Amino acid sequence: MDAQGRGRAENIDPADQWVFDPNTGNYELRLNPSAPQSEDAPRPSEPSRRRDVPPQRSRQRGGNGKNGPDGAPPSAGRRKAKPKKSGKKKALLWIGGVMALVVVAGSVGVYLVYQHLAGNISSVDVGNAGTGSLKKDQALNILVIGTDKRTGSGNKGYGDSGSVGHADTNILFHLSKDRTNATAMSIPRDLMTDIPDCPTKQPDGSTKVIPGTTYVRFNESLGQDGRDPGCTMRTVQAITGIKVDHFMMADFNAVKTLSTAVGGVDICLAKDINDADSHLNLPKGPHNVKGEQALAFVRTRHSVGFGGDLSRIELQQQFLSSLIRKMKSDDILTDPTKMYGLADAATKALTVDSAIKSVGKLKDLGMELKKVDTKNITFTTMPVIDNPKEPKPVTVVVSPTKSAPVFSMIRDDISLTEVKKKASAAKSAQDALLKGTQAKASDVRVKILNGGAVAGSAGNVLVWLQNSKGVLKSSNDGNAPADVAKTTLVYGPNQADQARKLADLMGLPAAALKPAAKDSVGRTPMTLTLGPDFKSAGTPIATPTKAPEDIQRVEADKTVCAK
Repeated sequence: MDAQGRGRAENIDPADQWVFDPNTGNYELRLNPSAPQSEDAPRPSEPSRRRDVPPQRSRQRGGNGKNGPDGAPPSAGRRKAKPKKSGKKKALLWIGGVMALVVVAGSVGVYLVYQHLAGNISSVDVGNAGTGSLKKDQALNILVIGTDKRTGSGNKGYGDSGSVGHADTNILFHLSKDRTNATAMSIPRDLMTDIPDCPTKQPDGSTKVIPGTTYVRFNESLGQDGRDPGCTMRTVQAITGIKVDHFMMADFNAVKTLSTAVGGVDICLAKDINDADSHLNLPKGPHNVKGEQALAFVRTRHSVGFGGDLSRIELQQQFLSSLIRKMKSDDILTDPTKMYGLADAATKALTVDSAIKSVGKLKDLGMELKKVDTKNITFTTMPVIDNPKEPKPVTVVVSPTKSAPVFSMIRDDISLTEVKKKASAAKSAQDALLKGTQAKASDVRVKILNGGAVAGSAGNVLVWLQNSKGVLKSSNDGNAPADVAKTTLVYGPNQADQARKLADLMGLPAAALKPAAKDSVGRTPMTLTLGPDFKSAGTPIATPTKAPEDIQRVEADKTVCAK
């Protein structure tokens, strides 16, 4: 008779109820008095309370496998009682359960953090104003926009509280393809320029084209007439020829929250500053600023330099350099609490384009930026000159001589920091291809096509070559069958000397020279196709390997005191 035959509960293992009695050498059926029994079950006082059972089958060596050592038959149909778990095993099971709970809780925590950060992010759909690219094997151009919008706690006291927000601070951040360096070029808000037509996404999903404006301040590319950050991106491309991939936009609160999240930003003053407009009041020397004081520092302009926007740009570059150093320091990267605080502050403070609006995309972008050594990040300002149309210049215009090489270097991924290394590689490539004799200008035969340059460029080059350089055997053959990405010069096998001469005259890079098919005998003229990189006759197309010496620059790993 087993436990179930005596009316026991179904969740009790029958084998666990047979207990060995050392006094008798027999097994007894022990029933829990508290367990319910059937009405016909024997009472505890009845003889059936105690049952003699045959001894267990022997497990000792020498047994015959059929009977025990005493010759008794094995217990048929009986199971060995389960051994009780030791205290150590129970502890291990308890710890394992707790650890599993921690893992589950941690996973839930990570998910909740992820959802929280994702909920912080604001984004704008800029359509095709940006490329949306975020590939590891490509250079990246990110436009960082700081608006002067006065929304947010404590910001109305800075004046112009009703402003919709201008593109007040603008930095084009170029991350090199190999992630060894970066160039951050500031664009003055008071730059006079043309703002192109701008398609903008409307709340109902439709697209509205906002007409462009000629010869206005750059800061009007955002906010005015309903312009979004995509309009600012398009304006940058129109000025520089550099395609912008993404934008990040921040307001006054971003400076306050980010500087606080990293525990303050270290700055240095070369003199006492008491600026009533920005509310910055600090003595000469090093300081750690955050919150309102950090915002006051980046807004100061009347008390530093020449008291204008260009002086404030230098101050902002120094602040951002220090902020980058702090964010990349072990003090931040190894502290989970500070990392979370920084991520929370950043996602709340920034508005980005819809292509990178997810936490995952922003994390990927951050990992790419992290690869750059701080010493190879160079801040510079777009080369400008005072506006010649103003008797007492307040605004500026692009410098025609100094800006072109800087724009070209950024377009072609040439670092302002590692100039010598890049220059050596570029020079070797040109020497290998352009080495050799050059033909006389009068012997150069070339036909000129427009493959994406400004209208009229082919005619202008023809006049310049014939009248200024003596290339009389040249012709204007109109538009090319298709546009090209860059200017190219196709030459035959026996025209290498002519190609070298024309490349020298026009400042063509080695990459522009393309040998024709091998079966060509070179009887026809060479073909020069002008691409969008062509600016004007006499302006070299080759990418410079060195920026102008006197352009303004700040290296991110250097501490500079504001003067």
